[in-house]
Amino acid sequence: MAANVYASATGGDSGADSARTRSGAGARTGGATIDCPDVGSKLTSVPEQAREEVDKELALLDEQIAQAYQRLSESAQQTQQDPGFADSAVVNPLKEKRAATLERIAIAIDRVGDRPEGLEALAACTVQDGNQAPAQGAGQDAGAGQQPGQGQADQGEQNGQGQGANGGQAGNGPVAADFADIKSVQPNVNTPRPEGNASRGSFATSCGVNENGLFNSDNVIVAPGVTNGAHHFHDYVGNQSNNAFASDQDLAKAETSCADQGDKSSYYWPVVRLQNGAQEQDAQKPGGGIEGNAGEIVTPKQVTLTFVGNPREKVTAMPRLLRIITGDAKSFVNGPANANASWSCTGFEDRQLKDKYPLCPQGSDVVRTFTFQSCWDGRNIDSANHRTHVAFADAAGNCPSGFRPIPQLVQRIVYDIDAPSLEDGGRTTPLFAVDSFPEQLHKPVTDHGDFINVFDEDLMGDMVDCINDGRKCGAGADGGQNPAPGEEPEEQPTKSPEAPQEEPTKSPEAPQEEPTKSPEAPQEQPTKTPDAPQNGDGGGKPGDTGDDGDDGAGTPGDKGEGDKGGDGKGEATEPPADKPEPGDASTAPGAPRPEVKATDQADGDADGQGGGAKDEGDDADGSIGDSQAVGTATSAAPTPSAPSRTEPQAVGQGGLADTGAQLWPAAAGAVLVIEGLVLLRRVRR
Repeated sequence: MAANVYASATGGDSGADSARTRSGAGARTGGATIDCPDVGSKLTSVPEQAREEVDKELALLDEQIAQAYQRLSESAQQTQQDPGFADSAVVNPLKEKRAATLERIAIAIDRVGDRPEGLEALAACTVQDGNQAPAQGAGQDAGAGQQPGQGQADQGEQNGQGQGANGGQAGNGPVAADFADIKSVQPNVNTPRPEGNASRGSFATSCGVNENGLFNSDNVIVAPGVTNGAHHFHDYVGNQSNNAFASDQDLAKAETSCADQGDKSSYYWPVVRLQNGAQEQDAQKPGGGIEGNAGEIVTPKQVTLTFVGNPREKVTAMPRLLRIITGDAKSFVNGPANANASWSCTGFEDRQLKDKYPLCPQGSDVVRTFTFQSCWDGRNIDSANHRTHVAFADAAGNCPSGFRPIPQLVQRIVYDIDAPSLEDGGRTTPLFAVDSFPEQLHKPVTDHGDFINVFDEDLMGDMVDCINDGRKCGAGADGGQNPAPGEEPEEQPTKSPEAPQEEPTKSPEAPQEEPTKSPEAPQEQPTKTPDAPQNGDGGGKPGDTGDDGDDGAGTPGDKGEGDKGGDGKGEATEPPADKPEPGDASTAPGAPRPEVKATDQADGDADGQGGGAKDEGDDADGSIGDSQAVGTATSAAPTPSAPSRTEPQAVGQGGLADTGAQLWPAAAGAVLVIEGLVLLRRVRR
């Protein structure tokens, strides 16, 4: 499995000895961990000039906690023998280091702004029982989901006690208490009902499942310029240049794994690992095995990235390079105020777990969902604590005062993972867990997701229009619907049938047999012509939508790409050389390939009208219908319409049977007159 791993800027913790302790040699009975105040969340205002220096000092605080946790894990035996050992050997030295770092943060801010007050009070840390769950309920947006989690915690606690230590491949979690049977959870998902001026549409982008294996333990949002700033590994999809040192320019010019090349956004989240003894490439590296993140990295089975609207208002475009973090990677010790984890199973997604991993029944897959903040302050693309520039809407869907609704990103990640065997600590079927900061013990409540908006501005505009118009668009939408061409195909089918409808009104001047033959081609053509536009708006024949959608989904919002799928279908279903082109012409007016075909088709049909008399009627019908489908009906239709009015005469002159049918009564009458004259002359004689 490929990985992007950078050498750590810090030293002293990357030796083989520390790796061995991380693999379980220093496992602690009772599972203690380090609990420190989260300084970053308290710094809500940092001058821009001091932001870089402050970010690096905050990353150093995380590194200090990781080092202290490692020393605590290595001294489990001494801690059991001497209750005061942890304070003297771990906690007090940590406090001194943190105090010095906090002072440097205060000085950096004081140089360009007002010195923050009270930072020194955040230096002290404590040792916490790792099996003690953080207080539940306060500030968590779990709703009814809180109660099932609490009940399961008590049950899991009993199961976990017999396991000893902290469990997991590296000895720092997870434990049996971290899991709950999804079938024991009551439905707890409540969605506000859209009202009034709601934006009811959705836009889905398709960016793969990180099948190319792009990982690192950086976090360019929280710790820019700091290697291993996350202390755990992330999956990355979308932007392929995201690392600690990526600038805005680097992100803007990067490659993307998204089907629509207009989406270079970065979507990333902690990897999920099986605690099965596997040694990944990061087993001896910071952020990986050295910091307790061990086991086989599981590639998602499916990743869905959907942007949805607001149940009360229309949404406005996200600003380019907007950063959003949802959830709290340190919520096990910080508490649930900013936690936003959601775990479930396919078939049970009306039941969400916040602080438990789900035990899914056979045939059901593990699902983790991130519902991002959907309100923006209208000014900032980031904030000092990376939270205050965005917010969640309330239970009714209303944004806080001063905030405006933006498209809400919902990430849904599916894993083919069997329910672990808790009775034997995962020996038969391994436990699974997300990567985490080492002191967070891989608790499910620490799950989180990160997003950086690098959408092309035009595509972002298409997204907003799609959502506000109540449509379903994007490369990842069901049926491969694209917002950009979606509007054009809606008009296109109304133009395409007009030609066949006009043709029978011009043809009736011919004998009665002719109109019955002439409409045969137009009657089939209108049903085939709309096939191509279906991948744009999802309308038309149900049988065709899926095929076109799958083909068109190969590209996301790009008109030309999306229409290619439609073209392919049109050509396959209409073998004659001149019949696929009408369908292609109506695919989407903005698509280069269909436009070229439409032009060729119109010329071809004009030539075809000069062909043999047998095919003349069919060719004339096709040329009128096709020219209107291209969107040039006013200029193309009159040309074939004039010959269509003279065609009945041409057809009548060429039919010997019709001529004989009209002359034989006169001939018979003439014969009778002649015979009468002969008889009269004979009588006179």
